[in-house]
Amino acid sequence: MAKLTLEALRKMRNETQQAMSMRDSSKKDVQVIVGMGTCGIAAGAKDAFGAIVDAIASKGLTNVLVRQTGCMGLCHSEPTVEVVAPDMPAVIYGNVNADVAREIVETHVIGRKLLDGHICDRPSVDIIANK
Repeated sequence: MAKLTLEALRKMRNETQQAMSMRDSSKKDVQVIVGMGTCGIAAGAKDAFGAIVDAIASKGLTNVLVRQTGCMGLCHSEPTVEVVAPDMPAVIYGNVNADVAREIVETHVIGRKLLDGHICDRPSVDIIANK
């Protein structure tokens, strides 16, 4: 086994710190929540989660919190991903594979536009206004 150099240790530390910063909720105004119940995992949620994390890292986004949750109750549309961003309705996307996950980051998180064709659930404006 090769010995670790100081430079290799520093690289490992920086990579770990970058990965851990994605889990820190402070200074993050956008949340991407992946349904990771057993139904979601069976449908490919791990691939979607990984694609989201990779896309956010490759774009250098520091304001996005990626987290997981259990079943969202939309088992027929798994994998599901909810996006909560300021000045936009919270939206749940369904049938999210790795390609769609990357498109969600590009279109919704960065471009601030809803991604048609995969929206499963979003609150109706008239329902929210009547509360």
